Amino acid sequence: MARSASSRRWLEEHHGDPYVARARRLGFRSRAAFKLLEIDARDRILLSGMTVIDLGAAPGGWSQVAAQAVGPRGRVLAIDPIPIEPLSGVTVITGSIFEDRVAGALREVLSGAKADLVLSDMAPNRSGIRAVDAARALAIAETARDFATDLLKPGGDLLVKVFQGAGVDGLLASLRAGFRRVSIRKPQASRGRSGEVYVLGRGYGL
Repeated sequence: MARSASSRRWLEEHHGDPYVARARRLGFRSRAAFKLLEIDARDRILLSGMTVIDLGAAPGGWSQVAAQAVGPRGRVLAIDPIPIEPLSGVTVITGSIFEDRVAGALREVLSGAKADLVLSDMAPNRSGIRAVDAARALAIAETARDFATDLLKPGGDLLVKVFQGAGVDGLLASLRAGFRRVSIRKPQASRGRSGEVYVLGRGYGL
């Protein structure tokens, strides 16, 4: 079956992408690891001993970075419907964040504790219909926000991917109401033509 023009373009970018080659060389599971590394270098969101929840974690690039940063005194809980190969320092929960049982399993693992940081690098599968894709992306970001407000300790942080478009202003307003400070980040590892940005909410409930 012939590939679409967008698929061919993605393959060309992927194979020529220096972040892909660097990820392979350093043993990261995805190029996305460098997005989190860059944001953390600027904002210091990952600290030793933290409890971190990584939503939509497969294949595990962000969980790898987080586990290395929080060290043996911390823990990382990774959630994704796609099974994730085991990672040192990471507890994997297989399932979708849209399933009630997943939230229940997460609370069980936390045993009444709260998280210091919630991460979400999730994005919808593209349909090719812009309005549909934008609505799906917004729904995912809103669900990540809801997870964060339910599971973060006071003063905790949220880093969530959003796509610029309709509805984002409302999402940002809700985050500004719940976090002390909200910032937008566009790491260099994000592909230039991508509409993705990362919203960083700091100081939940303060």
